[in-house]
Amino acid sequence: MADGPARRTLLNWFLSDGRHFQIAFLLSFLCYGIGALQWDAELGRYAIIAATCLGTQSIFIGLHGLEWRTLKSAAVTTLGLCLLFKSGSPITLVLGAFVAIASKFVLRVRGKHVFNPANVGIVAAMLFTGDAWVSPGQWGSGAALVFLVGVAGLMVVLRVGRIDTSLTFLLAFAALHFVRNVLYLGWGIDVWLHQLTNGSLLLFTFFMITDPATTPSAPRARIGWSIVVAVLAFLLSWRFFVNAAPVWALFFISSTTPFIDMLWKGERFDWLNARRTPRGLPHQATINP
Repeated sequence: MADGPARRTLLNWFLSDGRHFQIAFLLSFLCYGIGALQWDAELGRYAIIAATCLGTQSIFIGLHGLEWRTLKSAAVTTLGLCLLFKSGSPITLVLGAFVAIASKFVLRVRGKHVFNPANVGIVAAMLFTGDAWVSPGQWGSGAALVFLVGVAGLMVVLRVGRIDTSLTFLLAFAALHFVRNVLYLGWGIDVWLHQLTNGSLLLFTFFMITDPATTPSAPRARIGWSIVVAVLAFLLSWRFFVNAAPVWALFFISSTTPFIDMLWKGERFDWLNARRTPRGLPHQATINP
């Protein structure tokens, strides 16, 4: 058993990088789904996604001379895709995972990648193959799930400073559905609550839209940006019956982030120790995955 100094060193290492929290919680969700929710343990799907994500990240590490610890970012994307990304085709899984990682190095503006990797990977697979989907039904909506994802999600967004994004999106999305479903259509409160406690929506709220590397840098800009994502997600689901509407909404609105960062200057996020560049300084065109 580790002694006191060794435990403190291990704890300090864990606290030094917000991605450690994400990896720990996303892995626990995967284990919870397999163990408690009786998911099929799709080991083949998990292996394909992991091999593609980590292999693609390794190639870009070699091309750009990056540190191997950036594999942690690929691990976060791997777990996010394992939890949300479904397909019956190995080729589709490879495509989604490859696009997710490659987008960080190819689709960049002023040294900042434009899209959340898991988000753009899922959208690319759904758009180009027709054989990919996000399954909300596998999660159910039990109180244990809400507590688990909610508590873990709050710890992560507080760690990376994006609780404003999570709460704004969730409140706006919930308010729009309340007005339509409860006030206008007369549905019960239980139906409204059931919609909001879906596991996929909670994962999106706390672990996808809150990506500090792809959200606007300025806090006030993030508030407006989150409201627009919520409004678009509501319209896509209500008017156009789009499955995984928040995922599509985030993809479309993320393309505006570089312009928002040009108009409203904010502190640039750095995963390691949550370091930030001073307000107003120009963003350096460096690879920081």
